[in-house]
Amino acid sequence: MGELSLRRRRVLSLEGREVYEAKLGDEFLMSSLFNEGEIALARLGLAGQDAAQLDVVVGGLGLGYTACAALDFPGVRSVLVIEALAEVIHWHQRGLVPLGARLTADPRCRLVNGDFFALAGPAEQGFDHEAPGRRFHSILLDVDHSPRHLLHARHGAFYQPAGLRSLANYLHPGGVFALWSNDPPDEGFLQALATSFAASQAHVVKFHNPLLNREAANTVYVARV
Repeated sequence: MGELSLRRRRVLSLEGREVYEAKLGDEFLMSSLFNEGEIALARLGLAGQDAAQLDVVVGGLGLGYTACAALDFPGVRSVLVIEALAEVIHWHQRGLVPLGARLTADPRCRLVNGDFFALAGPAEQGFDHEAPGRRFHSILLDVDHSPRHLLHARHGAFYQPAGLRSLANYLHPGGVFALWSNDPPDEGFLQALATSFAASQAHVVKFHNPLLNREAANTVYVARV
């Protein structure tokens, strides 16, 4: 999908603040400067769960903010992170990114090299190869920029009603699918969610952009079986 790179730099206009950035070709995958949306993905995707012990899938490791926020949530007993790019997992295992040591040391967290979109399909046995067909309380996804702005065209089928219904089969009754998006709420995608889940809504997550000194926003979609 393009050349993968990790870079660390200091932003002089922000008093030399250290920033980590992951890029795939010309596309920015993640920056440590903006992580409010990734953290909100976990909090919104886990809010309201009433199970005593929660099992979570995170699609897309990135710099680890969603996975760490999930581990911080009360009652979480396991976090299975599915990452298509093995190099990203290696960054964490080698301590090249700030949250790597924490994620790799937590026994509740497992980093798996795999294609989230393929594993979510009806022909597969689910996300956990050690327990085929395993169901989860929450599935949190942050891979593409939005349901329309994709890193690869093959991801597109997932965001259609059939793809979403297949994903729902891997959730417990009452389970939640949550999706991060860099775009404003998309009415078409909300309609697709409504065909596959009992309830769904879009949350706008606002935060300050220190580089531009203005407000920015992400969207987190939350859908419940």
